[in-house]
Amino acid sequence: MSRQATLNIGTVGHVAHGKSTVVRAVSGVNTVKFRQERVRNITIRLGYANAKIFKCPTCPAPDCYKSYPSDKEDDPHCDNKDCESTLVLQRHISFCDCPGHEVFLSTMLTGAAVMDAALLLIAANVDCPQPQTIEHLMALEIMKLDHMIILQNKIDIIFKDAEKTKENYKQIKEFMKGSICKNSPIIPISAEQRYNIDAVCESICDIPVPKRNLTVPPKMIIIRSFDVNKPGTSIDQLQGGVVGGSVLEGVLQVGMDVEVRPGHMFKDSDDNIRFTPIRSRIVSLMAENNHLLYAVPGGLIAVGLMIDPSITRNDRMVGNVLGVEGHLPDIFMEIDIQFSMLKKSMSTGSDKKPLKITKIVGEETLKFNVGSTETPGKVIQVYDVPLFLFRTS
Repeated sequence: MSRQATLNIGTVGHVAHGKSTVVRAVSGVNTVKFRQERVRNITIRLGYANAKIFKCPTCPAPDCYKSYPSDKEDDPHCDNKDCESTLVLQRHISFCDCPGHEVFLSTMLTGAAVMDAALLLIAANVDCPQPQTIEHLMALEIMKLDHMIILQNKIDIIFKDAEKTKENYKQIKEFMKGSICKNSPIIPISAEQRYNIDAVCESICDIPVPKRNLTVPPKMIIIRSFDVNKPGTSIDQLQGGVVGGSVLEGVLQVGMDVEVRPGHMFKDSDDNIRFTPIRSRIVSLMAENNHLLYAVPGGLIAVGLMIDPSITRNDRMVGNVLGVEGHLPDIFMEIDIQFSMLKKSMSTGSDKKPLKITKIVGEETLKFNVGSTETPGKVIQVYDVPLFLFRTS
């Protein structure tokens, strides 16, 4: 646990409710890294950061909980006044910071594929719920995520108005009724001022680490991919492509021969879409700034491969699965899907009018998220029962 995170936690909620700020408050890492994100002041791609949470055996809770970046040395000392007790490592976590804008909902669903738990951010200075608060909660219910923590953020903006604070809290409680969050704790915080972040760390430590299967062939879901070479790098200094994601089961190790599926997509002479899996070898494993010889399930991992970096640049391999040849899922172009329509519609816009959910019909084009894969396709046939035949495009 000191080298690699063992728990994946997502940050979800409406745009500008403070998701990235909470991650920075806990981990010290700014997940807003791309120029377009800084200009627009929103998260566009999945952000990632690791953090270690320690506990002081002497100080009272929640002040005894301290969070540091993942490269913090083991056994640090408490920084509270008149206390020099040795801190005990409680959790090593990976954050998956999701965008809150409605345009990037599919990106949020990609991150949800690797989450063990989630922090749902709700701003205290606006009415609850906001449109993407509803959407993200519905997505997590579909993913059947068991562990959620509600953060009533920006409490510093309205701290002088006690009635407004109470009213916002009542709105959150009412919104959570009947959802997977009905029993989740609600913690008032100010991520910008780091107020009550120790209470957030305490709640994170209460989340159990899921049981992992280490005895089966490894399988990793890819949610990011990169070309780490800078422009002008000489040929002898070039590094292979890098993919990032979370190991679902098994153990990856440096030097292991692996396969990436579905891999390279192309069209044959008859204009049919075909896939060629990519085979390579692992040359490096990293958990943020920590070099690893082995990577186990839990936490976000960067895997260095011996493949052309142009294949992995700009998230081109998102949606693929990495594992041992012969032990990965088959590739399908047509599938039968049993479905159920959402019971609630999403309120959107200033008038809060609900959207009408229409029935699925033949020849309709839909977007599917399977794991971290995002793919469009066409409905070929809808049956009398809740079942339809779907072909990817």
